[in-house]
Amino acid sequence: MAFVIVGLGNPGKEYEKTRHNAGRSATELLAKQEGLDGFAFNRAANALVAKGAIGGESATLVLPETMMNRSGKAVGAFVKSPKAAKNLLVIHDDLDLPLGTIKMVFGRGSGGHKGVESVMRSIKTKDFARIRIGVAPAGKKNQAKKLKDEEKVMKLVIGKWKPAEEAAAKKVFKKAAEAARRFAKDGKDAATQFANTR
Repeated sequence: MAFVIVGLGNPGKEYEKTRHNAGRSATELLAKQEGLDGFAFNRAANALVAKGAIGGESATLVLPETMMNRSGKAVGAFVKSPKAAKNLLVIHDDLDLPLGTIKMVFGRGSGGHKGVESVMRSIKTKDFARIRIGVAPAGKKNQAKKLKDEEKVMKLVIGKWKPAEEAAAKKVFKKAAEAARRFAKDGKDAATQFANTR
């Protein structure tokens, strides 16, 4: 079975190590851990692509080279049918979860995430797995702190991790990469159980 694992983010140096690139960072870490370092530019998909085996299963790792809200085109180049979407995993940042947490979901709405919306439009289904990586500051009771102001939201997501947050970010990328590995190796249920257990 061939799996497609997509790390959402924005391309370019200025977006490296930003919250919005959490999905991209976790996918790059997975590639490194699995020895699939050779991301090469795929013109048709407008994405960086690495292929290889993860847990004995054939996998294609995709980093769209478009801005976040146009990510769907890259995914559509590899996922051609709703059936193929069952083996798709999209990893992305999520403002509804506090930093340090991840959540794996399947067949859910986009939650207002522009990159996820773009993927759903492109492949015409929401029936695929996603790993949501929390990037919000923690508020009361360890819930994500809600930001009302659109400008503040934008500033936060395209802002870089604060030095005090970097260790937590690295830890959460590691957990997301491990969940992605389990998704390919052991299936959606095992990966979900791992991802959603604190």
